[in-house]
Amino acid sequence: MGDAKDAVRVPRIILTVTALEFFGPIVRDTGVGHLMNPFWDGHARVHLVWLLGLMGTMGLVSLYLLWLRRPADVRDVHLAALLQCCNLAGFWIAYFLCPLYVGVIFVPGVHTKLFGWDENVFGFTMFTLAIGTAIALLARARRASA
Repeated sequence: MGDAKDAVRVPRIILTVTALEFFGPIVRDTGVGHLMNPFWDGHARVHLVWLLGLMGTMGLVSLYLLWLRRPADVRDVHLAALLQCCNLAGFWIAYFLCPLYVGVIFVPGVHTKLFGWDENVFGFTMFTLAIGTAIALLARARRASA
């Protein structure tokens, strides 16, 4: 069991860092750029709070699976990675479908550019690469233990 724990230590650390993304929108999207935007109707605000609540609880579940669940099991690390993939998929679906619903990713004055990319696209690209790395390390650990 010690070897399995050692094999998933780095993926657990990576997934802990990427789990923080669940909480970023709770901080960033509750101001006038989103939740308190006077041009949004009340029903759109309900959907945003719903989404933020879902993201926050998924983040807590992800951290629980990574560090607090007892007895610890490698399957919990896989489940945390799956939850985080669902979060990533939601962003990428919204991003790629923008033309269909006239969505806008970059809002001047609200978002910034990082290396010429919108901060959200840059951040989610980095999260995708990090979670992909964690999943690859988990797969390698599984192959090594088989």
